[in-house]
Amino acid sequence: MTTLYIVATPIGNLEDVSLRVLRILKEVDMIVCEDTRVTKKLLERYDIKTPTLSYFQHSGAAKTEQIIELLESGKNLAYVSDAGTPGISDPGGKLVEAVVERFGNEVKIVSVPGPCALIAALSISGFPADEFLFLGFPPHKKGRQTFFRNLAEEAKKRIVVFYESPHRILKAFEEVKNFAPDANLVVCRELTKKFETTYRGNPEKVIESLKTDKILGEFVIVVKGFVQKSKPQAQDF
Repeated sequence: MTTLYIVATPIGNLEDVSLRVLRILKEVDMIVCEDTRVTKKLLERYDIKTPTLSYFQHSGAAKTEQIIELLESGKNLAYVSDAGTPGISDPGGKLVEAVVERFGNEVKIVSVPGPCALIAALSISGFPADEFLFLGFPPHKKGRQTFFRNLAEEAKKRIVVFYESPHRILKAFEEVKNFAPDANLVVCRELTKKFETTYRGNPEKVIESLKTDKILGEFVIVVKGFVQKSKPQAQDF
């Protein structure tokens, strides 16, 4: 049976790759990549010569059909995103959906697990993570305030995690500060990389820390909402 492997790759440190990942990337007929230039660094590091094909957010129906045809011809493929586990805020989910719709159970879809930025951040947050809500990236413009208003409400009930780019990170914290000024934050920047940094505190404290640092790399933000405890009511005796 033809197989599509959904392969998790390092989120920064190229040593964070499993032996199984390396074996599969060598054995498949082609590696489908979110960005072939990014994946090339990993392949060169481990001397993997497998051909690559790009499939990114704005790939159209023609590119999807090309991948479908490769599977129809019996080719085994691996899909990798730029970093981490495919399908988590990247085009991997769209590709898997298309393959399931076309083939059903005729093509085997196999997860090859590994690094994931949101799980890595949760693991060092110090917050209880038996239940959490992942919101991906906030909207750039329309719906952005609604996103943060809902985030503040959800964070009162469970841990909330979202991603943000360096270009909008300070703006994001201003929004969090506006809707949840007393929230507890754990902010992870450049996870597993040379300049990995973790910030902890309320939104105002994190904003001040970021203003003194270079804002580089993607961010993972873990939010624990502050729930105002009601004052005990006076009782008659």
